[in-house]
Amino acid sequence: MSKEYTGAEKRKHPRANGRFIVSYRVIPNNSNADISQTKNLSLGGMLLTTNCQFPVGTNLALEIRLPFDPDPIMIIAKVLESKEISKDIIYDTRLIFLAVDEKHRKIIGETVGYYLKKG
Repeated sequence: MSKEYTGAEKRKHPRANGRFIVSYRVIPNNSNADISQTKNLSLGGMLLTTNCQFPVGTNLALEIRLPFDPDPIMIIAKVLESKEISKDIIYDTRLIFLAVDEKHRKIIGETVGYYLKKG
């Protein structure tokens, strides 16, 4: 059982809890994509459930499906942490977005704002 973090908030952007479908693959490998879902999302990054542990610094190509856009959003992200939740099965992987264009930044911002208000 993990303890809830009670230290100082270091994030620049508020995170909204939400389950969004994400397809991810390691860059530069042309590996097959895996599909998962987010645990939370912000303008700066996300927490994603993955089926393997990634080394810190690994770059991932993401394709995120959000409710306010019919097209998936393509983003490059870097792994900040990948922590085992269930032995050899489930990992919580924290990502920071490296490149997000203005259109997609707006869509992510609208989505986060909506889910923060929704509570």
